[in-house]
Amino acid sequence: ARSRTVGELLAPTSPFDKKCGRENWTVAFAPDGSYLAWSQGHRIVKLVPWAQCLNNFLLHGTKNGANAAGTRLPRQSSEGSQKSKPCEHVIDCGDIVWSLAFGSSVPEKQSRCVNIEWHRFKFGQDQLLLATGLNNGRIKIWDVYTGKLLLNLMDHTEVVRDLTFAPDGSLILVSASRDKTLRVWDLKDDGNMMKVLRGHPNWVYGCAFSPDSAILCSVGASKAVFLWDMDKYSMLQKLEGHHNDVVACEFSPDGALLATASYDTRVYVWDPHIGVILREFGHLFPPPTPIFAGGANDRWVRSVCFSHDGLHVASLADDKMVRFWRIDEEYPVQVAPLNNGLCCTFSTDGSVLAAGQDGSLYFWATPSQVSSLQHLCRMAIRRVMPTSQVKNLPIPGKVVEFLCYQI
Repeated sequence: ARSRTVGELLAPTSPFDKKCGRENWTVAFAPDGSYLAWSQGHRIVKLVPWAQCLNNFLLHGTKNGANAAGTRLPRQSSEGSQKSKPCEHVIDCGDIVWSLAFGSSVPEKQSRCVNIEWHRFKFGQDQLLLATGLNNGRIKIWDVYTGKLLLNLMDHTEVVRDLTFAPDGSLILVSASRDKTLRVWDLKDDGNMMKVLRGHPNWVYGCAFSPDSAILCSVGASKAVFLWDMDKYSMLQKLEGHHNDVVACEFSPDGALLATASYDTRVYVWDPHIGVILREFGHLFPPPTPIFAGGANDRWVRSVCFSHDGLHVASLADDKMVRFWRIDEEYPVQVAPLNNGLCCTFSTDGSVLAAGQDGSLYFWATPSQVSSLQHLCRMAIRRVMPTSQVKNLPIPGKVVEFLCYQI
């Protein structure tokens, strides 16, 4: 089935605007759904209010040029005042932008550096931060409501390829870089760099937190998927199975599954707790041999993400297609065309998929399908206990099996 197009945001172009430098490597939605951000290329990040964006699509059809000049927002107070009405605006990051991540604070989550009593920034619950990872190895932290630069984090020596905030509101930020390291930053401690995670033999392409912030997954220019314990900052295990570089990863909303995308033409859905591949989504038929999968096979998968319902996975590949998969079916349930797609992510409520290409964004409606009772039960029980505890429940084996994700 063909996926329904919702809209598009087209980046401005000029006769002298070359493709090089205009690649849209990253797109992100704010945790509360208020903002959408993406890299337009040439150092520019565009921020638009998501609700306003959807209204424009409904009012004016699918096309919506993103050429409006950026407007600077009024200063947002952190003392509990009402937020100013969100406005569209532009951030010039000073270098090519490779990665973006939104972060919001929960005041109860204190900095891990408990010995420091004074902090330059006291991030309130009404604040929203945007982290941008740059070509020169720097990470810039911006106040979304004002467009003001708050912090300039300098420790990586190569491109910052991906960024992810811990979902627990602690403002712990992890960066993945081509310098072969992951670095852990505490923004509640004014951006103090807490830890360096080493183990990748080559470039690190992506990283993602589990929903409970306890586990970090990282992938890179090797065939392994790395899992890290974020309490002890130690490696838990490596997941082996891909035949080429692994370039993207994301946990399911209930934390029970992990999706990884690779240049070997496949997306794997893992049970990360036992290291088993539960589902393989192939983008080339028949599936390539390991030797062919390990090279330039014209079906490199560039991005993968989980939907809000935990039932669907979206993927982008070099065959100019966007695919929507159900985790319990072998073939895509919907597809859509997209040339040179590089990144994709679902909106905060899971209703829309945004995908980036050459500075512009395209949007499709997520497949609307009823989840099975089994899937709803699996997700519900993991709201109160992790997978490891589910398997040890004192209940009949058949019920445990019903509550576990199986091959």
